[in-house]
Amino acid sequence: MMKKLFMGIDSGSQSTKVGIFDQQGNEICYGSDLLQNTETPAPGVVYHPGEDLWESLVRAIEDCLDKFTGDRRQILGIGLCTIRCCRVLLDEKGELVEPVISWMDMRMSQPYVHQNDAVKYVTTTSGYLGLRLTGAFKDSCSNQEVYWPMDWQTLQWADDAEIQRQGLTRSQLFELIKPGESYGPLRAELAERFGLNADICVFATGNDKAVEVLGAGITAADEIMISLGTFISAMLYRHDYFSHAESFFPTLACEPFKYVYESTGIRRGMWTVSWFKHLAGEDISKIAEMENISEEDVLNRIAESIAPGSEGLITILDWLSPPSHQFRKGMMFGFDQRHTKYHIYRSILEAIAYTIKNNIDAMLQETASSINSIRIIGGGAKSDVLVQIICDLFGKETYTLQANSSACLGAAMCTAVGLGVVQDFNQAKRDMVQIKKKYIPNQKNHIYYDGINKNVYMKVRSYTDPLLSEVYDFLNRPSKYTKNNSSCL
Repeated sequence: MMKKLFMGIDSGSQSTKVGIFDQQGNEICYGSDLLQNTETPAPGVVYHPGEDLWESLVRAIEDCLDKFTGDRRQILGIGLCTIRCCRVLLDEKGELVEPVISWMDMRMSQPYVHQNDAVKYVTTTSGYLGLRLTGAFKDSCSNQEVYWPMDWQTLQWADDAEIQRQGLTRSQLFELIKPGESYGPLRAELAERFGLNADICVFATGNDKAVEVLGAGITAADEIMISLGTFISAMLYRHDYFSHAESFFPTLACEPFKYVYESTGIRRGMWTVSWFKHLAGEDISKIAEMENISEEDVLNRIAESIAPGSEGLITILDWLSPPSHQFRKGMMFGFDQRHTKYHIYRSILEAIAYTIKNNIDAMLQETASSINSIRIIGGGAKSDVLVQIICDLFGKETYTLQANSSACLGAAMCTAVGLGVVQDFNQAKRDMVQIKKKYIPNQKNHIYYDGINKNVYMKVRSYTDPLLSEVYDFLNRPSKYTKNNSSCL
């Protein structure tokens, strides 16, 4: 009997990842491709250069398939998961009018404003990449987040009045399909290029965080998933929508008519770790090269030897300020002669843990919920020291998963559902999600971290926000020196 395999694509903010999985969720092979850095030509403007998202996706598929030693005819379908909250402007042929607008762009905090008549379609990254893969003007209903005029009761476009309120027209929008439904067959030239079946189809998933929840196998009300990616947040899985949420974001799950409650997040979360890695100096790279390990492994190994609390060094993670508090900036304080680059690194990891803990606690309080276990996914899940810090701070059993990318696995699970290989999403969770490692909290560290969090970290913004607000106002105030002293330059 021919083995049934499924390809899952995870098109992210920093890289594209592709995995091939069997019916038991075993990862047969995995490929990836780094994206170019986003470009910021002006304050508040952030976009992905050129066709980078598409070109990276093609390279990542080829990287994965180059490592695949089996029969490519066994790959029965492709699931497409992409970053959310982006905007893609296309002409009448479906080609880019301008580069893909990133979720970090300030334009994404408001409805679409039509400024270029060359724009005939306005879609998401899943609509754009689905079009490039299949030629179909379709998009996943579960990726229509923030200023997209969709009726969440029907998972179809809302009425014309709501579409107009979001700055759009009905003709600019793609046809909506549900997770597990097909965009259509892969373009013939791509099927031939990749050596795949001529009739292989591409299947819709959801927004990237919802697909991660599926790929993490979250089903119980007392489980939570923490996604340690460029944007760090935590998700609860629920059957009911929560209206008028204040401390979290209720969104669509990858399963139709189910929901995910997402905590307030950390913008440029693991990006901050990458930023520091490059800042840390050549000696990190030399050690990594000598020992044939990654630079992150070098930092993690030495940071693990530093005591909890980083000997008094505290980091505030605002390397990308939220639109509602643009005055906020990243901060570190508490330096003295003891501190090294490794203290700084551990302090960044601890700041991630404190911040997400407090964001989760706010969501749990508002929803009258509690948690008993944590599942951690994303690039940060590879760091034993970071996962253990989180485990100790929460005081809860914590798990990492086998798949390199839970979003790739979740996309493969949608494909298995769409093809009817598994009965439904619940069966896919039971059959295809595998635990990699279990972490047990250190009670002594838990008490210590809990004390720092309650007595210091939860109070620190009441001091830093007023100061940073004054600095922001001063720096953005028109200055007589820039106006009148040009002759001195």
